[in-house]
Amino acid sequence: MSLNSEEILTIVNHAIEEKKGNEITSLNIKEISLIADYFVICHGNSEPQVKAIAEEVKKRVEEKNGLIKRMEGYDTARWVLIDIGDVIVHIFHREEREYYNIERLWSDAKVVENA
Repeated sequence: MSLNSEEILTIVNHAIEEKKGNEITSLNIKEISLIADYFVICHGNSEPQVKAIAEEVKKRVEEKNGLIKRMEGYDTARWVLIDIGDVIVHIFHREEREYYNIERLWSDAKVVENA
């Protein structure tokens, strides 16, 4: 049985919380994009924390038999992107999050509460 996007969203958010990810924002982009149902955006305060968050997300999704399609940026840990199909996770280093401000780019998306 495969996970639906809401189940993945919950797993991802709990994994980020476990590693003390900061300012977790989940955006519902179903109505405005074909690339995914949700974006999850957060940041860590150091490269080791960014890597720890990414590892925890990957571990938790795979424990539930979810498929990580791609993970990019892990080596530099400044902006890690994890593609889980209908959920795309952006884990930034704090400085990069402030610089890129992707929430502004997706300002038409609805923020998901208590994901």
